[in-house]
Amino acid sequence: MFKRCLFAATILAGALLSVTAESQTADRDKRAIRMSQIGFETHGPKGATLPSSARQPLAWRVLDAAGQTVAQGRSEVFGQDAASGEHVHLVDFSSLRTPGEAYRLVVGDQESRPFVVLDHPHRALQRDALAFFYQNRAGVPILADHVSRPDLARPAGHPRESATCFSGADRFGVVWPGCDYTLDVTGGWYDAGDHGKYVVNGGISVWMLLNAYERALAKGGPGARAFADGTADIPEAGNGVDDLLDEARYELEFLLKMQIPDGVQALVPVGRQSETLTSRDVGGMAHHKVHDAKWTPQPTAPADDRETRLLYPPSTAATLNLAAVTAQCARIWRDIDIDFARRCASASQRAYRAALRNREIYARDAFEGGGGYGDEDLSDEFYWATAELYVSTGADAYLAALKTSPYYLGGPRSGATATGDPSWASVASLGSMSLALVPSSLPETDRATVRGNLAAGALAYVEEGWAAGYRVPFGGVDYPWGSNGAILSRAVVMGLAFDFTGDWVYRNGVIQALDYVLGRNPLDQSFVSGYGARPMDHPHHRFWAKAADPAYPAPPPGVVSGGPNNQAMADDVAKTLAGRCAPQTCWVDDISAYALNEVAINWNAPLVWAAAFVDDH
Repeated sequence: MFKRCLFAATILAGALLSVTAESQTADRDKRAIRMSQIGFETHGPKGATLPSSARQPLAWRVLDAAGQTVAQGRSEVFGQDAASGEHVHLVDFSSLRTPGEAYRLVVGDQESRPFVVLDHPHRALQRDALAFFYQNRAGVPILADHVSRPDLARPAGHPRESATCFSGADRFGVVWPGCDYTLDVTGGWYDAGDHGKYVVNGGISVWMLLNAYERALAKGGPGARAFADGTADIPEAGNGVDDLLDEARYELEFLLKMQIPDGVQALVPVGRQSETLTSRDVGGMAHHKVHDAKWTPQPTAPADDRETRLLYPPSTAATLNLAAVTAQCARIWRDIDIDFARRCASASQRAYRAALRNREIYARDAFEGGGGYGDEDLSDEFYWATAELYVSTGADAYLAALKTSPYYLGGPRSGATATGDPSWASVASLGSMSLALVPSSLPETDRATVRGNLAAGALAYVEEGWAAGYRVPFGGVDYPWGSNGAILSRAVVMGLAFDFTGDWVYRNGVIQALDYVLGRNPLDQSFVSGYGARPMDHPHHRFWAKAADPAYPAPPPGVVSGGPNNQAMADDVAKTLAGRCAPQTCWVDDISAYALNEVAINWNAPLVWAAAFVDDH
């Protein structure tokens, strides 16, 4: 993940705030009372955090638009909060359950901005978060008819992308021979504002969108229609297929193109950190990535990229990502497009066999122009891919293989071996989530076990939120690159735990994750463009780069920043903060701060999931 590139800025009114766009733009002052900047659910939790040195509770009250007190109480003194570096008070005003606009929270001598209480305050967010993917499509023009502002339209980037393999010496002097074929890899999503396309990050991002669909389908009711055909502003709207599936398919078609033809022999490194190339049958494997020979400068519109596009060596991790998501594809499209489902099923089984044949071909972070996405523990990828194939086929051989994995039926923090928090480098929990959610021939006792382990892991997240001054379900003081994405991925686990148990403590955890990302944090910052009084404006992105060049556009609404990072402060902006910021404050809204303010498909995908989940109740 330490790789990406450039986004830029917008000051768009949060569609759900009662104040006008003009007053939002003017309201750039940082407030002491920190809360979600887009409002609260009528019957959901409502909370705020106030930094204060007071050692005794403070009186608080909620005023309506007429200035009348409609709720009141006393704050809870939380005390010193390590992640924010502040002494804080907590205010819980969940007793307010009357929809309305222009409410204000007063705590001591501090007053919040006006806020709203609505039945569905996150409804617009799920659509804008999904629109991120259309606007980062490669291979096609982004049409003015399908974007929120004319300046976001652009010509197609890499419209006829035929690439061959990297040849020559890499950064460590290993000489690669190239290959005697080219692949048409047109399409897919640009990964993180740069012009690279990566199978491992594409894999988890597609899975997250498809899991949102499978979760809504399993639950039924209004959520199953959240992304019904015609609800998203994409060219495919009106084709009779759920728009979320249309967007996911755009990436799936690209991932299928990254699979190597059968019978290909290639020189590849076998084993960890190997610099010796060995001839292997790599047919059915997936190339790890396609990107430029050199980084493009900032800003650069995709259509203006003049660098040579190259395929980079296959990896077992990429191959298992392909196997997993095409297995997921096969079951979802079975009743929608049988031919596409069969293509996915065939590709999945080919990829899985190729990975079994080549278990230790690891990605090397040895090339210019793109990131590494290296991973030297592939046991979780094998578990995930096997689980998806089992759920899709019901074949006993896959179940037998699953039972040999230490991750079998594990949750992120529980089970025989914990699966770890979901991320591109830790995907075992994805396999457990599919086993728990999707109807299959899995024994009911095993299904109950995996659901229980997922709920136990989710409860650990919830408890971390209870122990945090800003109630974010993310404990400790280590905030990694993409911390917001990690928090939102935890929201996915908590959301599924709510579905499995009906316990609202899990749903409240999802709300608390969203509240943090949308403004309840020590920076009083909405990390989502276009949402709130202080939205993220200057993401690291090569096209949404108005901060770098006024000729380029600011970002659209619904783009989430990677967020605070005190673990890998790699860029020049972040380096100025190293050792000088509390963990949750190690962030700057700066287009050059790629370690802090990068955006990426694998972070926006759980934002879509979480916003759709909370809107479904």
